[in-house]
Amino acid sequence: MEKKYDLSERLEDFAAEIVQLYDKKPVSFAREYLAKQLIRSACSSALNYGEALGAGTQKDKINKLRIVLKELRESLRNLNIQFKANLISEKQASPLVDENDQLIRIIVTRIKNLD
Repeated sequence: MEKKYDLSERLEDFAAEIVQLYDKKPVSFAREYLAKQLIRSACSSALNYGEALGAGTQKDKINKLRIVLKELRESLRNLNIQFKANLISEKQASPLVDENDQLIRIIVTRIKNLD
């Protein structure tokens, strides 16, 4: 995955890569459950970042960024669970976990800089 420095694009690209990971419907209950949840949390992080950019007040922006952070952390836990349960391979999980971790660090820094 090529690293981009536009955070909006990185969040959108991360969500798109998660969607592409599940291009075909998973064949088990666990895979389907976790796939749907991961798609929701990854996409939510990108969508809520868009809302944070349009926030009217600093307090509202911080609140939206905290939602982004929550969704990214959920995505990371989900990826880790799927990897540990052998639902996705290390080759699939590793770049996504790395990008997810970097996005978390960026959002934490943005929140700290706004407080």
